[in-house]
Amino acid sequence: MTFDYIIIGAGSAGCVLAHRLSANPAIQVLLLEAGGPDKKMEIHIPAAYSKLNRTEVDWGFETEPQPHVLNRKMYLPRGKALGGSSSTNAMAYVRGNRADYDQWAALGNEGWSYEDVLPYFKKSEHNEQIHNEYHGQGGPLNVTYATGYRTPVAEAFVKACAEKGIPENPDYNGAEQAGTSLFQFTIKDQKRWSTATAFLKPILNRSNLKVITFAHTTQLILDNDRAVGVEFLTGKNTTEKAFANKEIILSAGAFNSPQILMLSGIGDKDELKRHGIKAKKHLPGVGKNLQDHLFTGVSALANVPTANDYLSAWGQVKGLAQYVFMKKGPMTISPLEANAFTKIHSGPDPVDFQFHFAPVHMGNDGKADFYNIDTFPHTSGFTILPTLLKPKSVGYVGLHSSNPLDAPLIDPRFLSEEDDVLTLLKGTKKALEIMDAKAFDMVRKEVILPLQRSSDEALVLHIKTLLETVYHPIGTCKMGNDEMAVVDSKLRVHGIEGLRVADASIMPRIIAGNTNAACIMIGEKAADLILGDIRHS
Repeated sequence: MTFDYIIIGAGSAGCVLAHRLSANPAIQVLLLEAGGPDKKMEIHIPAAYSKLNRTEVDWGFETEPQPHVLNRKMYLPRGKALGGSSSTNAMAYVRGNRADYDQWAALGNEGWSYEDVLPYFKKSEHNEQIHNEYHGQGGPLNVTYATGYRTPVAEAFVKACAEKGIPENPDYNGAEQAGTSLFQFTIKDQKRWSTATAFLKPILNRSNLKVITFAHTTQLILDNDRAVGVEFLTGKNTTEKAFANKEIILSAGAFNSPQILMLSGIGDKDELKRHGIKAKKHLPGVGKNLQDHLFTGVSALANVPTANDYLSAWGQVKGLAQYVFMKKGPMTISPLEANAFTKIHSGPDPVDFQFHFAPVHMGNDGKADFYNIDTFPHTSGFTILPTLLKPKSVGYVGLHSSNPLDAPLIDPRFLSEEDDVLTLLKGTKKALEIMDAKAFDMVRKEVILPLQRSSDEALVLHIKTLLETVYHPIGTCKMGNDEMAVVDSKLRVHGIEGLRVADASIMPRIIAGNTNAACIMIGEKAADLILGDIRHS
């Protein structure tokens, strides 16, 4: 099999690339996806998001034991189906802060400032409610506020934040990010609008596009310093090869993209040698620079209905009936409902902290599994999730072995920098302030988490006990021109011709917000870079 372009990974960036590159009928495109089609019913029902965790559509990775987080191995969900994590995430549409992208440009990445990337965000987008110079109309990706369900606790959260110094800002993706608002979601007609639904399914009949699912990439085929093909395992457990006349684009995500590079002999030569892999290109930055967002929880019981009321067997049946027959009710919305961005440090970042808000609580013993709603109580409540947006702790992705079917070694080194603990402590105290605001008086029964609020030590223990990743891993194939950079500003892998990376792994620094929208932007930008090279060749 020979194509012009091979895209590895049909996720948030990969589906965009397939859409844009195959728009030219003269370009032959192959898209490889390790997972299967997005047929699982729960993918398409917004509130069924947590039913996808640890299933066949989830890679289900976990960290190495984290010594600074009570030695816990922490769960790392990653989408494994058409649409990637856009088919399994909470559907929040968040671009981050303009300063994030200006910082990327300041690090030497020409063409990645906020003014440079804004047109790509707009190109993808069709925003149902907001029509201004910051938003797009007519793009494949539908963005909307939730219209089928809203809880009174979410409205109370917006007012409580304003009462405690975080004013209402209806559009955090507009002129200013800071403030409190209801979430914008990648939802359309009360259904999840993944990149598979938005970008890939409408073009599956293009004769110049071939999509292969259950295709697990084992390595890139290199000819000297040029990537010429891909070797992959099929669903029938046979090994096949495909070749690219022009380029291969690696869009497998912040864990799998560096793993594939290392399995192919591209990475730190010492790391490769340990696993018996011949080093074909020494790039010490492959797998390094891993960053992620973290959150913990502050919960209260409520005296009004919230999502917990629908978690019993009967509640789920009732909610599903509302969804199927009326397209209304709690099944139409993400488990997240509202959101606040703010600044709690005096540093250079205009926004450095986030509060996710969920109309659900995890019980007063703190033992519920955040990623398994079957462990949640069925009494009304809500949770504020203090979220570390600008972590100083940096980890890495390595290999457990040279077997491509083994999971990569993932050590984020969470909370290894004391500043991250202190920031989460400060954010948790702010969340408790918000929880105590008068705006919650009509809906709040009592605050039940943290169990102990008597000292900083008790709060830190609470933070570490409940801490989870927001599964926004980035940075492991970072863009730049320093010795630890993996790709240049055109996303071309340093020292290897015919190979680019286009996914969250290219981000040099993590953005101030949920990362899916930025990954879609990266797909748009990568496609434009590739097509631009074709036009100028």
